[in-house]
Amino acid sequence: MSIISSSETRKLNDPGSISANSSHIRKFSIGHILLDMGKITPVEAERVLRLQKETGLRFGDAALKLGLITEADIQLVLAQQFDYPYLLPGQGNHPPELVVAYQPFGAQVEVFRAVRSQLMLRWFTSGHKALAIVSYNLGDGVSLFAANLAVVFSQLGERTLLIDANLRCPQQHEIFNLRNRQGLSDVLAGRANISEVIAKIDSFIDLSVLPAGTLPPNPLELLNRSLFDELNDQLANQFDVILYDTLAVSSGADALAIAARTDGVLVVAHKNNTRLSDINMINEQLKYSGAEVVGSVLIDF
Repeated sequence: MSIISSSETRKLNDPGSISANSSHIRKFSIGHILLDMGKITPVEAERVLRLQKETGLRFGDAALKLGLITEADIQLVLAQQFDYPYLLPGQGNHPPELVVAYQPFGAQVEVFRAVRSQLMLRWFTSGHKALAIVSYNLGDGVSLFAANLAVVFSQLGERTLLIDANLRCPQQHEIFNLRNRQGLSDVLAGRANISEVIAKIDSFIDLSVLPAGTLPPNPLELLNRSLFDELNDQLANQFDVILYDTLAVSSGADALAIAARTDGVLVVAHKNNTRLSDINMINEQLKYSGAEVVGSVLIDF
């Protein structure tokens, strides 16, 4: 694709040429990306190239010196070059608590990366694909935690599927701005095909979300159907990481049914909402379900 159309375009290695054509600003170069993003115009690209030729600065540094872009623009371009997508404030209309999308270089995000690393070492590299995210109380923040964790896995390049298995009060469709007309419940009830209800999240290259779907009158019975096991096997052939967002244990046995099928559980506790006795109760119940508690996380958002 030609970046600048000109009847006198010549290659940059011609000393008399500073044309910003596609032979110079290559597809994955910072200049090409800035042009595609609309951060600079073709005329401004010519100014940057002229300064770059005069001073020997890199394209991004030259554009910064001219005041055409900001440091945040540079970080966004680098994220694209290194396949590490994130969003600027206001993009995607996700809640600000989706910190890994909007604050990818903050201290809070390092916590999610640390959890991801531990899970990769202790669970996903051992041949496992699915993990249930479980909490005790409503309001423990498990849905936002699961959403953030799913994003950081996708940023690692893992084909990630986040399943909203909370069939009573789902939240993932709201976090990712998805329609919730059909989803997991409809697949388990035989009302929809799995391929029709998985949503690819365009903002993140390797992230997909399966919303909860129609709120059923019999959520626990649906989750205990043998079709759920078949669904797990089918999805394991398509994705590297499958995370289940679940109903709080204090509100029903749904999470225990899911845990029994995923075999692995990550327990989420909230700093101001979860008691130690609650965690002990979850661990005891999970032990009887046959699921392995891979780890536990204390959050405060």
